[in-house]
Amino acid sequence: MIRGVNRNRDKKRPAGWICMAVALLCAASASVDALAQDLTPRTYWPAPKGTRLLIFGYAQQTGDVVTDPSIPITGVDSTIDSAVLAYQQTIDLFGRTGNLQFEVPYVDGTTTGMVSDVPGRRDVSGFGDVAATLTINLLGAPSMSPAEFQQLRTDPRPILGASIKIIAPTGEYEADKLINIGTNRWAVRFRLGYVRPLTPKWLLEMSAGAWFFQDNDEFLGETRRQDPIGALNFHLVRRFKPGFWASLDLNYYVGGHTTVGEERKADLQRNSRLGLSVAYPFKRKHAVKLGISEGVVTESGGDFRTITLNYVYRIR
Repeated sequence: MIRGVNRNRDKKRPAGWICMAVALLCAASASVDALAQDLTPRTYWPAPKGTRLLIFGYAQQTGDVVTDPSIPITGVDSTIDSAVLAYQQTIDLFGRTGNLQFEVPYVDGTTTGMVSDVPGRRDVSGFGDVAATLTINLLGAPSMSPAEFQQLRTDPRPILGASIKIIAPTGEYEADKLINIGTNRWAVRFRLGYVRPLTPKWLLEMSAGAWFFQDNDEFLGETRRQDPIGALNFHLVRRFKPGFWASLDLNYYVGGHTTVGEERKADLQRNSRLGLSVAYPFKRKHAVKLGISEGVVTESGGDFRTITLNYVYRIR
């Protein structure tokens, strides 16, 4: 952004795998959201070992959207279209279910605003920062065969997971421009997630994590530093049938104070977003997910609406 098994068993397999696939698809959509502001339900729902997914995501963000809240621009009005291509594979990680995902985003957008009381406009188009995520289920989800996964799906149990996401500074960046696609710094997020079945159809998902940022030493001729951002996420999920589910999503994040040169900015973030997600599978190997989110509390940073549409294809 401106930023031969028997036939009966085989009949059960596509439904279970697509249910999992739509859940994993949500993790890819996070790459087109703004770091701590992402709302991604079902991130820690497991999958059978050896599952491979190809994911295509699209998001449109409108409103006060910038890559960094420290940018000295006011009256921001942006329309940012983002696409992401992701590959995900489920692996056996020390006997537990693990997922490894790689994401490559592409961004096209326009931002207008006031820079020192002078109207300005910036059009950007190009590849953003690539990301890799490793997830492991610590409790409740050992590495599973398709049949074992189907049993978990029928009788869900509490799951505890952990993840690390790394974003590399590969996106297009011009040191003399206020608005860029890439961020010119490494970023790392550590997160714990917990899934609590309320009934066989209702799940409560919670996660807590924090982003840590490398300094950007090419920010308009100065160095930009940013404090960590902590985030809490809550998702109330309703399952209707295999792969078809909806969730109400809420988050809260705090931190991100920035310093540019020797100047400490008044940009501490204490923000919250509310969202709704719906996922639906079709034709055995395919699934789509639609999501919308909006800022409900914004003290600093971007205040914008995000609409996402994602498609997943199960390779295996």
